[in-house]
Amino acid sequence: MALKITDECINCDVCEPVCPNNAIYMGPEIYEINPNKCTECVGHYDEPQCQVVCPVSCIPLDPLWPETREQLEEKYKALTAAAKA
Repeated sequence: MALKITDECINCDVCEPVCPNNAIYMGPEIYEINPNKCTECVGHYDEPQCQVVCPVSCIPLDPLWPETREQLEEKYKALTAAAKA
């Protein structure tokens, strides 16, 4: 699943720079995650780095984007290939 940032976000700016896929960006009021770029850090790290650094634990799984580990790995491969092109 992709992750999402909830309304509890305090805009502390720590999640955006740790995202290896550049999936996190500043939305109109709080940071947001582009689910098409979020791989839960699969392919990069053992756990989602944004969740690790978030001081208010406001980054849960997004139930609207159910994905298996295999799907996340495929997304990682596609994103990596696109970045190299």
